[in-house]
Amino acid sequence: MGSTPLVKLDSTGGQVMVETPTAEWSHHPDLETARIGLIQEWSCSLLVASFVGAFGSSFLYGYNLSVVNAPTPYIKAFYNETWKRRHGHPIDPDTLTLLWSVTVSIFAIGGLVGTLMVKMIGKFLGRKYTLLVNNGFAISAALLMACSPQAGAFEMLIVGRFIMGIDGGIALSALPMYLSEISPKEIRGSLGQVTAIFICIGVFTGQLLGLPELLGKESTWPYLFGVIVVPAFTQLVSLPFLPESPRYLLFEKHNEAGATKALQTFLAKEDVSQEMEEVLAESQVQRNLRLVSVLELLRAAFVRWQVITVIVTMACYQLCGLNAIWFYTNSIFGKAGIPPEKIPYITLSTGGIETLAAVFSGLVIERLGRRPLLIGGFGLMAFFFGILTITLTLQDHAPWIPYLSIVGILAIIASFCSGPGGIPFILTGEFFQQSQRPAAFMIAGTVNWLSNFVVGLLFPFIQKSLDTYCFLVFAAVCTAGAIYLYFVLPETKNRTYAEISQAFAKKNKAHPPEEKTGSAVTDDTMNGRPEQGSSSMLDNYIKNRIV
Repeated sequence: MGSTPLVKLDSTGGQVMVETPTAEWSHHPDLETARIGLIQEWSCSLLVASFVGAFGSSFLYGYNLSVVNAPTPYIKAFYNETWKRRHGHPIDPDTLTLLWSVTVSIFAIGGLVGTLMVKMIGKFLGRKYTLLVNNGFAISAALLMACSPQAGAFEMLIVGRFIMGIDGGIALSALPMYLSEISPKEIRGSLGQVTAIFICIGVFTGQLLGLPELLGKESTWPYLFGVIVVPAFTQLVSLPFLPESPRYLLFEKHNEAGATKALQTFLAKEDVSQEMEEVLAESQVQRNLRLVSVLELLRAAFVRWQVITVIVTMACYQLCGLNAIWFYTNSIFGKAGIPPEKIPYITLSTGGIETLAAVFSGLVIERLGRRPLLIGGFGLMAFFFGILTITLTLQDHAPWIPYLSIVGILAIIASFCSGPGGIPFILTGEFFQQSQRPAAFMIAGTVNWLSNFVVGLLFPFIQKSLDTYCFLVFAAVCTAGAIYLYFVLPETKNRTYAEISQAFAKKNKAHPPEEKTGSAVTDDTMNGRPEQGSSSMLDNYIKNRIV
């Protein structure tokens, strides 16, 4: 038996060869179960790579979202003391509010700068070495922020937050690209959720270390920022032992031997000929293509709705209000009437709920798919934002109502992390071909960080102007996002890049250049057109293997 091919039905009902089973498979009563078991044998290597990458990357992003929350009064006191020493009088309250808003939101400006740097750095260094170089930003930022009180310069803290933002911008582009390119489609969603899970763990760690019993005291708050060197150093010393992305090695470095070796490491087996054959099919088109620029990607008609969908999901990811809760959790709970001494511990519960919801999403995403988790998550967030508005408005009518506000916030966090918290990064990697992906992540990152900056800078003033009704703004954003995704977003679970491109083709009313001619390699290739996709060659590769 040994060489009988497995088949499955594609979206059009045709039979497509998936894999040639081994002799062990042929005796298994359930081939699908055997296939999943085979995946699990080598997925451990992928998980090690993703955990090491995420700990020094997305973990730090999450940590820096929450770490400024607990020491807020001490940092403001440090600003006031420094201002008084320099100018001879205390700082004006409005100036202090503005200065604090800049401290919080400049993290997003740094993130935008980092996002714009990724394509240039990644082209020469690759995914893995981009993550390694990025640790230099994290370590220098940690030193600046931790030493700012001793130097008596609050500017060091602000500059450190900016540099830490650069680290986050590079990390949130390079890491999802790395994970997307080392993951087979069967577990691409689950592995991609590692980014979101470590963001949540970072948020939780920042809240935990911010407790008064640990580092959340006036004498120790600078160490909260010094802790950043630990994940950065861990990644710096461990990531060099892991392989580079096989697709990067093959498509951009034309290093077939290196790509083969990387696949062998990730799949934990010697014979990767079939996997290499599939990647080489895409490489035949990609090898002659230069990386698509952002402007070219924005102008390409055959990826128009993919670009729009990435922009919408990334904007909703930030504008849905979650970062407003992270940045200002203590003040929100204070407004809800929670006693000050209880706030740090209730804040800690939000990070715990977020982590559990993200893990849940990673476990079910390959069963439920991206689409229901995203739409359901945004829909539930809109509902619970409405509930939170009601409880905050009525908080003085009964002593138990403020605790309903806590439940509302926890429900919002759980709804976010069950889908919208990580899937936008996965979709950005899934929507685009290799030559388009860096530009796509640059667009996604720009929208992400600009939206983050807007929320961080404006939320204190929105809260001051609208009071308890401020969260209705976020409810409207979540509702609009859910409606858009319901009508536009196709399911991408367990689909190839070519199949996802085909799912958008009807909306785009345009096909990649090759598909118009019906051949894998067209005259456009001869003419050197730069914006060819690889979906046609991949489709022909699949069609040649129909049983």
